[in-house]
Amino acid sequence: MITATDRHAWVRTAARNNAEWCEAMCRAHGLPGAFGDRAWTSEWRTPPLYPDAVTLAADATAWEVLADIDTRAPGCSVKDSFASMDLARDGFEVLFEAEWLHRPAGLAAPVPPPGIEWARLRTPGELAAWEAVWGGGQGLSGLFRAELLALNTTSVLAGYDTGGRVVAGAVASRSRSGAAVGISNLFASDDDLDGAWAGCLAAVAHWWPGEPVVGYEHGEDLAAAMRQGCVPVGPLRVWLASASEPVADRSV
Repeated sequence: MITATDRHAWVRTAARNNAEWCEAMCRAHGLPGAFGDRAWTSEWRTPPLYPDAVTLAADATAWEVLADIDTRAPGCSVKDSFASMDLARDGFEVLFEAEWLHRPAGLAAPVPPPGIEWARLRTPGELAAWEAVWGGGQGLSGLFRAELLALNTTSVLAGYDTGGRVVAGAVASRSRSGAAVGISNLFASDDDLDGAWAGCLAAVAHWWPGEPVVGYEHGEDLAAAMRQGCVPVGPLRVWLASASEPVADRSV
């Protein structure tokens, strides 16, 4: 049984882990952000689908977050990690809501579907093939840059079928503190989300044994994660500047 105190602690851990992944992605694009006590922020417009700020404290204020980002840039967004802010008065709308997830370290690894082999990507060519399946023709080629492959805290994972084709994948980000491994960008080309979660979690248990898993999802993705032992620990919201063009709802 996870207590309310435990849930809040895991939300903080998950939010920090996610902010570190956002920082890694931004650095790969030459756009480093900054960590403060209350939030991670980027003064530059971040890559597509990535927030300009991720709150790290439940009592972070709108002023503390918005003062350090470019709210006039198209696509400006804020990940409200504790669903505790009201940014409507500052010209933002709720893009989507989701649940932070925690999978305890002591749980047995799921049994992945047969015929799928998971691997950590090593080369730019492998990453490009992975991204093509992840993007599904959405026009986001080049979002995942080769610089990510050199990071010791981030691994891009792919599930290959017997023909060597990418059929599933995810990004695994190990917290700098070692507190957890974060899962994001999980996908399945055949929409077998349960199989993708099972395979990804089994891979994480193999490469990072004994470490808890965090992340966030909603909708069918959330239901699939829960069926594989992930537990919702708290809500989050992503706010988008009202003047911005709507962007795809993707978990990053």
